[in-house]
Amino acid sequence: MAQIKSQIKRIRTNELARQRNVSYRSRIATASKKVRVAVEKKDVEAAKEALKVATKLIDKSVTAGVYARNTAARKKSSLVKLVNSLDK
Repeated sequence: MAQIKSQIKRIRTNELARQRNVSYRSRIATASKKVRVAVEKKDVEAAKEALKVATKLIDKSVTAGVYARNTAARKKSSLVKLVNSLDK
């Protein structure tokens, strides 16, 4: 266990950040799964609504520093591709 005050604080803040990151990632995974399930069921309206929610969560995660900008763009792009495949 650390004995230096600043290191003790650092350990505390790292744990809080880790918990926040896990929470964001879990919520994004759930939202992404809802999009995929809607696409599998070929439900266009549900897929578009789920995509809107997932995109919003992914954007918030970038602001919070959970994901890098390009990672978020890649995740959003793959979801949009899935939803767009329903229109064909």
